[in-house]
Amino acid sequence: QVQLVESGGDLVQPGGSLRLSCTASRLSVGLYNMRWYRQAPGNERELVADITPRGRVEYSDSVNGRFTLSRDNAENAVYLQMNNLKPEDTAVYLCNAVHGPWNVNVWGQGTQVTVSS
Repeated sequence: QVQLVESGGDLVQPGGSLRLSCTASRLSVGLYNMRWYRQAPGNERELVADITPRGRVEYSDSVNGRFTLSRDNAENAVYLQMNNLKPEDTAVYLCNAVHGPWNVNVWGQGTQVTVSS
């Protein structure tokens, strides 16, 4: 069964850091566009960061310069390092794997990040 499992969400104070992990099963992360989304209550799902199979990374304006997306093909996982966290970063963070030609779109269950003092 193809599966993405996120972990690393927590309660953190403003200015703090967290590292989210997304581990894949029966799916090779190096072959897919791997994305992190987030969704806060009452808000639409927002694309935070994306890495292509060739390794090109893009970030939303809201996190650019604070978040870093990385991929470890040997571990079959992607990571989101989040620094200088702000209360507006509070959301459920979801991992997503997309392969257009293969018509594959897989989601994880999400991990909660709460930024509050």
